Order: sequence, then C-alpha cells, then structure tokens
Amino acid sequence: MKTRWFSDSEGRGRGLRRDRAEAPAGPLVELRDVSLKFVNYSDKAFTLKRAVLELLLRREREVPNSEFWALRDVNIRIERGERIGVVGSNGAGKSTLLRLLARIYPPTHGTVAVRGSVAPLIEMGAGFNFELSGLDNILLNGAMLGFTRKQMLEKVDAIHEFTGLREFADLPLKYYSSGMYARLAFGVATAIDPEILLVDESLSVGDANFRAKATERIRGLMQRSHAVVLVSHELSSLRDLCDRGLWMHKGRLLADGPIDEVLDAYREATAAAPAAPPPDAAAEAIPAPAGAIG
Repeated sequence: MKTRWFSDSEGRGRGLRRDRAEAPAGPLVELRDVSLKFVNYSDKAFTLKRAVLELLLRREREVPNSEFWALRDVNIRIERGERIGVVGSNGAGKSTLLRLLARIYPPTHGTVAVRGSVAPLIEMGAGFNFELSGLDNILLNGAMLGFTRKQMLEKVDAIHEFTGLREFADLPLKYYSSGMYARLAFGVATAIDPEILLVDESLSVGDANFRAKATERIRGLMQRSHAVVLVSHELSSLRDLCDRGLWMHKGRLLADGPIDEVLDAYREATAAAPAAPPPDAAAEAIPAPAGAIG
C-alpha cells in the first residue's frame, strides 16, 4: 500500500502564514487508509562489543519483539471551518492521531495530506535546551516551529508579557521551576496563528490564574484557526467548543458525525461497558453504536 505524507505549507516560506484568499482548494486535512504500527524491541542492551563478537562468530542475533497497531485503516477529511472533538478511552489512539497530523509520526500505511500550517499543543517544550536561557529557548523553539530569528524576536515581548517571565529571560532553563517551564513552553507554542490547531487534553499549565489565561488564549486561537482538532475527556467542553465528533477505539475510527450524536453514542456505550473486561474480550469492551454515524 502506498505510504505518503505531504504538506502544502512546505516550500512556501518557513513560518509564513498564507493569506486566506490564497488557501488551496480541497480539505485542509485528508487521511486515506492510514495505519500506524509501533514495534517494541525486547533486546534493549545490545552493545557494540556484542555486535562485533556476533559478527566474528557469524551468529545471527535473534531479537524478540512485539508489534502494536496504534491506528488501523483510518479515513478522515477535515474541511475549512470545522471544530472537531476526539473522544475515546485511554489507549484508543487519540493522541497518536494528533501526533500523526503534527508530523511527529509518519504513517506505516496510507496517505496523510495536510494543507496549511499546523500548531500542535502537544507535549509543549519538547526540544528545549536546559543549558540555554529562556530567551534562547524561545528562539530555538521558534526555529523548530518554522520561524526565523527575526520573526521570533518580534514575538518575544508578547511572550514575556503573557508568561510573566521577563525578569528570568537570561536565566538558564535548568533553574526554572516546573510551573515556569510549562508557562514558557505554552507561551511559545501559542505565539502563532495557525491554520490547523491541534490541542491535547493533557495540557496543564501553571497555577489557577495562569490556567484561566491559558484557556482564554486557546479559545482565541480556535477562533482564528481555519480548523481545530481537540482531544479531551471533558465531554461538556467538546459539546461547547466543537461541531463534529470523532470516536476512536482500539486505533480505529468507530464513529464520525455531529458532535452531539457522537458524544451521546460514546457516553451510552461506555456506561454499558464492564469496568474491567477480561483481556481476551478487550476488543469487544465497547460495542459499535446502533446505526452508523457520519
């Protein structure tokens, strides 16, 4: 099966957002028969010395491993203006789906097409260097997001104003508290206006006051973004913020349709499912809803 990942935002100027009038025709995101496999290698202590010995002795190394399909045969089209909420139990493939759209994981099979700039609010701060100052990490993280040094310098004051960390700008990141680290990472990640916004429910930033500011900032980003994909267990928030729902289960797309219909079906199925299903019945723990949605 053909495997491909491409983005129409590549090659058009790093960090530059296209004008809405220049937006390409067709869906912003399209997944066609996408599957993603992870391999767990049991032999994690393989050394260079051991490799040389086995090569000299002409022994074949047997490495037991196990395979896990995080996503299976997923087909999704996301059009301009859609606000999509993704639900599912732990391990259903929700966060994996976001990482696929953010180019963190390439698909094992299928095609992923993303047309537009992407802002992933997922594991923010990944790539920060603890030996560098807060300011240097702003510039570094901005470069990883596709911005030039000049573009990020223009955003520094706004980031410091939002995070309240201006006085610590020249302090190495290793001296930051966990709350300061999270606030800086959130401030950098939300300093851009993306065409496609990806938000993971694991977002937890700072104290109560800062969380309120963060929530308002996310709402503003959602209003300015062309499309939003939000993963959360807070069903009430998804009803309020989204108009379309995706229900993931065991790596497969179980339902796709209006947010109220998908959430009602998901709530009904999870309420009827046993609390602790036996391992051999795990695949049947959540039955498909009566009648297809979408």
